[in-house]
Amino acid sequence: MEVPVYLFTGFLESGKTKFIQEMMTDDRFNEGEKTLLLVFEEGEEEYKPQYFAGGGNNVHIEYAEVDDINPSMLTVLEKKYGAQRVIVEYNGMSEVGKFLDAMPENWVLAQTLMLADATTFMNYNANMRQLTFDKMQVSEAIIFNRFDNSYNKLEFHKIVRAAGKRIDILYEYKDGHVEPDNIQDPLPYDINADVIEIKDTDYAEFYRDLVEDGKKYEGKTVKFRGIVAVDNTLPPKTIVVGRHIMTCCEADIFYGAFVCEYKQDIALKKRDWIMLTGKIHFKRHNVYEGVGPVFEALEIHKTDKPEQELATFY
Repeated sequence: MEVPVYLFTGFLESGKTKFIQEMMTDDRFNEGEKTLLLVFEEGEEEYKPQYFAGGGNNVHIEYAEVDDINPSMLTVLEKKYGAQRVIVEYNGMSEVGKFLDAMPENWVLAQTLMLADATTFMNYNANMRQLTFDKMQVSEAIIFNRFDNSYNKLEFHKIVRAAGKRIDILYEYKDGHVEPDNIQDPLPYDINADVIEIKDTDYAEFYRDLVEDGKKYEGKTVKFRGIVAVDNTLPPKTIVVGRHIMTCCEADIFYGAFVCEYKQDIALKKRDWIMLTGKIHFKRHNVYEGVGPVFEALEIHKTDKPEQELATFY
């Protein structure tokens, strides 16, 4: 039997316990299912199960340490309480992957939500960027609580968008009212141009948009600068070309690249920088282990590397 998991992340005193407490008092969410409430962080706020819908008799609270979790331990807790679902309050100082890797095979993420205290979020992001990004990138939504009009929504918005375009953002003000984020994210290039020209500073955004919303690029012609990768497994006159992208910090740098097929008489080797103008077609290719964007090179020539070799978001 599949067990849905509701994962709540955020740093200490970000409002996780209060949010879960209020959620469990709502009989629309808590209809009596046997629930394991797994808590990996204890703050000043304490759970009051007597106020849960139905008196809390269906909810079993277990406190645990992140270092102790593994599939066997979680399965034992599931069986112990006959849990039909699991709610997790996760420790903000631990990477979420530790829990995701330990989930038993029959546990399925139903929802992942990050709570953030707007009064401290910028400091956490500046000083613990990797931990902040770690939580944002797995979240379906982020709630910035304790918000007020003195804060610049655009600054919060940009930080979240670097982690994902489709993360919902909500701002909960100190008086209790909530506003959705309605800031538009126009692409930094003209996708309707005859040739879509990608500036060096915009490659990371282009890469993500092509990966996440590729259909709109079918048949489009794009021009960008990238670094070449080649190996013996690729067919003749086929390269991989892209840029090294930093999503969060140095530990998260990856080579974000695409397949390119060309007919030009040009000798290309690993680490050559090229300026590529190519038409995008989505088709099956071994590099993708399935279907992905393949550039049909219309023009290709060697060029100098950009001033900043590493591509970043915003």
